[in-house]
Parts: sequence; structure tokens; C-alpha cells
Amino acid sequence: MSQQYQVPSTPRVISPTPTPTENRADSYFAPINRSDAKRCTSPNAISEDSEPESSDSSLEKRSRARSRSPKTHAKLQKAGTSKAPQPTKKPPNSAPVSNGHLSPSSAASPSSSSYWRDISRSPSPIGLIPIHRHWRSFVHRHEIPRKVLHLSIGFFTLHLYSRGTTAATIHPWLLGAFIPIASIDYARHTFPSFNRFYIRCLGALMRESEVDGYNGVIWYLLGAWTVLRFFPKDVGPMSVLLLSWCDTAASTVGRLYGRYTPRIRKGKSLAGSAAAMVVGLLTAGMFYGWAVPKFGYNEGFMFTGTLTLPEVLREPLKLTSEKGSVGGWVALGIVSLWSGFIASASEAVDIFGWDDNVTIPVLSGLGLWGFFKVFC
Repeated sequence: MSQQYQVPSTPRVISPTPTPTENRADSYFAPINRSDAKRCTSPNAISEDSEPESSDSSLEKRSRARSRSPKTHAKLQKAGTSKAPQPTKKPPNSAPVSNGHLSPSSAASPSSSSYWRDISRSPSPIGLIPIHRHWRSFVHRHEIPRKVLHLSIGFFTLHLYSRGTTAATIHPWLLGAFIPIASIDYARHTFPSFNRFYIRCLGALMRESEVDGYNGVIWYLLGAWTVLRFFPKDVGPMSVLLLSWCDTAASTVGRLYGRYTPRIRKGKSLAGSAAAMVVGLLTAGMFYGWAVPKFGYNEGFMFTGTLTLPEVLREPLKLTSEKGSVGGWVALGIVSLWSGFIASASEAVDIFGWDDNVTIPVLSGLGLWGFFKVFC
């Protein structure tokens, strides 16, 4: 019995778990469980002092615990801002990159004859004429100086009629003014320096589309000379009045209210055409109802105050010449309505892209001449 259950002479003694400071790789450890290991192992304290910057990329890539200290957060933000990439400087001789927008400085350099078409799709882009940039609303948008000149031609025509000046006396002067003005306009397209001087002097009366095209004054003189040279004495001045006043009214009202009405064609609205018709009606009523009776210069006029149906229409209706005729206010009203209609139609129509300073007087003269030829 004693040999089967022998007690060892020296009992085995288990030492307590060593502290973390005594934890060495070469020392002896007693077996411990996981909960005791977690409880005994204490994490290293996180230093809140700013770490020195190092150029070692392996240290920057290593994940670190994020401190919640406001001082450390501010220092990290400052360090991140200082490390932001600096914008690259362009070399001094590099050319500026175009962004596709209109630049007045680029417009001022006449590198080619159609340079304004390359920088803007607008028919009248702002930036080509200096005065249009300084007086955008007065000169560029509403075209006040241009409209004043346009209107003054009508009043000047009415003044010449009141003094008994005939169309045969006026049209040679118009031709004499047309030739030098057209020559000057051709010269400014040939010599860019002269073109810049011309624009600096007369830019307030020009549209910016005329920088690369011919001046509207040329077409105005051509249209006025045509109607005064080839049409009767009353049709010629009446056509000039329709050009002067109806075109201005259509442009002004169309720019203000054209966006609220249907568009007839590109650049022409129902509001502008209606304004041209109303002004044309009033113009014809004023000319034939006030100016002609007051000043009495009606020699060679087609309309003398009476409208008569042609014989082709009177015979089926069995009307005599007296019964088929109207006069007085009724005839004046019919002529005024027709004048307003023909002025509105000639202002709205487009013939091969010709300038309206030519098409309005010529088409108005043809319409009035044909109407008087049939009913007078």
C-alpha cells in the first residue's frame, strides 16, 4: 500500500502570474486563460505630442489611433493644409487657353475679315465697338442714336415737301451722297486701321454686325434714291416716310414686346409687324389727309382723293363710273389701311437676305403704285 501511493518528497509549488513588467521572453510563464490575459495586459498610452515629420513612406502609410484632443486635431489640420499640392505655375511664354466665350480684347484685334463671326454666333455681338460696351442699354440694346437718325429722315422729307421741293430735285443729291459713302465703306474694309478710326467716330450709329458688313446708311440712301427716282411724285415721298417711321416703330416695339407674341420669322415678331401697320396707317392719313391739302403740291400725284373700281369689276356689277367711285374720308381710310398693310408686309418679308432699308421703300412703293394704278 505504501509503495503504490507514494507521496513525492518535494511538493510542486505554482508561482503567481507575473506582472507585465516582469514579462520577458526568456522567463517562465504559468498557464493562464484568455480572460486573465486581457485583464492583465494594459495598452500603451497614446502620446498627444505632435510626432516629428518623417520622409519615410512606410511610417505615413501605417494606421494610427486617432486622438480626440483639440490641440492635436488643430495641429493635424495645419499639417495637412501645409502639405496640400501647390498650383502649377504657367510658363511666362505660354499662350492663354480660350474658353469659347466672347472677349472684347480678342475682338479688337482684326486678324481676319470675319473675326467677329469666329468669336460669337450672335448677329450683333457686344464687344466689337467700344461705345457699345460703355452705353449698352442706350446704344446697343435700344439703338437710340440710330433710331433718332432714322426718324429724322422722315421729318426732313416732310419739311422739303412743305417747301415745294420736288423728288426730281432731291434724288441727284442722294446719288451724290451715296457714291462717296459707299467708297468710304469699301475703303474701311480694305484698311483695318481706317476701319478702327471709322468705328471710333461713328460707332454710335452702327450695329456691331456692320463691323464686318456694309453700313446701313448705304442701303438707306439706295432705297430712298430708287423710290424718288423711279416712282410718281406722291408714291416716292410716301415710301420714304414708311421706311423712316414704320421700320423704327417695328424695331422698337419688337424689341420690347416681341417675346410675348408669335414670331413671324427670325428677327421679326407679330408685335413689330402690328406696330408697323398702325404707324403706316397713321402716316398715310397724315400725308394725304393733312400735308397734301395744306400745302397743295399735288401735281403729278396718282391719288387725288378718289378711288374708282376698274371697268372689269364695274361691268359685271352694272355700276356706272360715279356709283363705282368713293372719295373723301372713305377713300382716305382705304388708302391708309392699304398703306399700313403694305408697310407691315414689306417690313416682315425677307428677299434674298437684302437689307430692309432697301426692301421696305421699294416694296412699299410697288404696292402703292400698283394699288393706285388699279383704283385711280
